[in-house]
Amino acid sequence: MMKKILITGGAGFIGVNAVEYFYKKGNDVTVYDNFSRAGTNENLTSLFTELNTKKIKVVIGDIRKPDKKLVELVEKSDAVIHLAAQTAVTTSVTDPRLDFESNAVGTFNVLEIIRKSTKKPLMLYSSTNKVYGECTNIEVVEKPTRYEFKTHLHGIGEDNPLDFHSPYGCSKGSADQYIRDYSRIYGLKTVVFRQSCIYGQRQLGVEDQGWLAWLIIASIFDKPITIFGDGKQVRDMLHVSDLVGLYEVAIEKIDQCSGQVYNIGGGYKNTISVWKELGLILEKKLDKKISVNYLDWRPGDQKVWCSDISKAKKDFSWEPKMELEKGIDAQIEWTIKNRSLIDKVFGSMNKK
Repeated sequence: MMKKILITGGAGFIGVNAVEYFYKKGNDVTVYDNFSRAGTNENLTSLFTELNTKKIKVVIGDIRKPDKKLVELVEKSDAVIHLAAQTAVTTSVTDPRLDFESNAVGTFNVLEIIRKSTKKPLMLYSSTNKVYGECTNIEVVEKPTRYEFKTHLHGIGEDNPLDFHSPYGCSKGSADQYIRDYSRIYGLKTVVFRQSCIYGQRQLGVEDQGWLAWLIIASIFDKPITIFGDGKQVRDMLHVSDLVGLYEVAIEKIDQCSGQVYNIGGGYKNTISVWKELGLILEKKLDKKISVNYLDWRPGDQKVWCSDISKAKKDFSWEPKMELEKGIDAQIEWTIKNRSLIDKVFGSMNKK
C-alpha cells in the first residue's frame, strides 16, 4: 500500500538512498532540506536523472526555523523519516550553537509539529552511537591492528549507560531522549535508531564525516589523508541499503516497535579498524602505496564501537546482508564511476 513519506534531510547521503528506496517501492516521497551541505544538490539531481522522474517533491526549508510548508507536509504524511542534522563531531566543537540548533532544537521543532498535527504520522529518528560516549565502563585491549572490547564480544546493547560526549553527542542525545519520551508522554509513534558507521553509494564523504567513503575517495585521487589517533579505532560498518531496508520494516511494524530504541550497525562480523586494517585493504585493492599523516585523537572518539544488533534481529527479523568486503568493492566502483560528480563537488579530485 502506498504511503506518503516525508524525509527531512532527504538530500543528504542517507536521505537520497532512502528517497530512492521508498520511491521505487511505489510510495509518495517528499524531500525537505536546506541544502546547506556541499554536494546535496548535485547528489539529489543525479538521483532524479537516474530515476527519470519529476514525481518526487522537493521543498527547501530549515527545521531550525519551521514554516507553514513543513506543518502542511507533516499533516499530509504517514511517516516522517527524520535525517536532517549537523553530522560532524568536529563541527560541533568549533560551532556548538549551530550543532545544538540543528540537532536538538530542530528535532524538537519537528516533534512539536507532529504532536500538534491531526494525523500524527509516525517518526523514525537517525540517532548515533555517540550517545554512549567513550564507553569507559568496558575494558579495551590493544592488538596489532585494532582495539577490541575485552568483554561485550557481540557489541554494545541498548542497556549500556548513556554518556553524552562532545557537543554533537549532547545535541543528538537530547533529541534521542525527547523522541523516546514523546512516545511515552504523548503517545506518538516513534522509533530511535542509534546508528553506527553507515556507508555506501552516493556518500560524498569528507574528513569530518563519512570517513570510509572519504578515505576511499582520497586514496583513489591521491589526496592528503589525516588519521586522528593511531588508526586502530574499530567501527562496525553498515551498508546504507541495509539501513533503509530496516526503515521500511520499522514503518510496517510500528505498532509493535513504537517507543523503542535500537542500536543499529553492521555487528561484529562487519568491524574494521579505521586505517591499520582499511589501509591495507585499500593498498591491495588499488595496487598502490598510500601515505597518511597522524594527528591527536578527536574529543570523545571511541577506541571501539560495535553495535549489539540482537534486539533489532529479534523485533524486526533483520540483519545486515551486505558483507563489508563486498561493500568496500562497491564503494570503490561507485567512486571511480562517479569521478565527475565527485570532482564537481570537491574540485579536481583527480589531480594531485
